[in-house]
Parts: sequence; C-alpha cells; structure tokens
Amino acid sequence: MTTYIMLVSWTEAGIRNVRDSPKRLDAAKKSLAEMGGSFKEFYLTMGDCDMVAVCDAPDDAVAARFALQLGMGGNVRTKTLKAFPEAAYREIINSLG
Repeated sequence: MTTYIMLVSWTEAGIRNVRDSPKRLDAAKKSLAEMGGSFKEFYLTMGDCDMVAVCDAPDDAVAARFALQLGMGGNVRTKTLKAFPEAAYREIINSLG
C-alpha cells in the first residue's frame, strides 16, 4: 500500500452544509475501502486547509480516482501528496551515491 496525505478544503457548498460533513466523511471512508484503500488518520485543521487525511491506497490510480470522486461531490477540493515512509526516504537518499 502507498500512503497519501490529502489536504482538504471546503467549497462554498461544503461549508454551507458543514453539519453534513461527518456523514460525507463516513461515505468517503466507505468509498475508499471499496477501492481497496483506507483512512489511517483524519484531522480537522486550522490554517491553509480545513482537513487533513492520511490514507492508504493500492496505487496512484486509485488515489487519483478517489480524489476525483471527492471533488465531483462539490463539497471539497483536495490536494494530494504521495508520502514516502522513513525507510523509503533513507533508501532514496542513500541511492544518491
């Protein structure tokens, strides 16, 4: 599994219906699970984005499909970062020679 960090911001429609946000989160978790992935962590945040999710997905295509599906709902916009765990980070840096 590959880890992705999703930076999530509400759209105007999403903030207008913010009380429904927990239900939308539950639906998103179910949708990602059906694609073979999972949420590892979820945070409400203050600052440049409204929420941060740490998710696992089988591959980049699944992560992209999930992010697009969220965007199609019209309640959030996402920025997705592919995350490398420390072991992979060390391997990448060591391969520089």
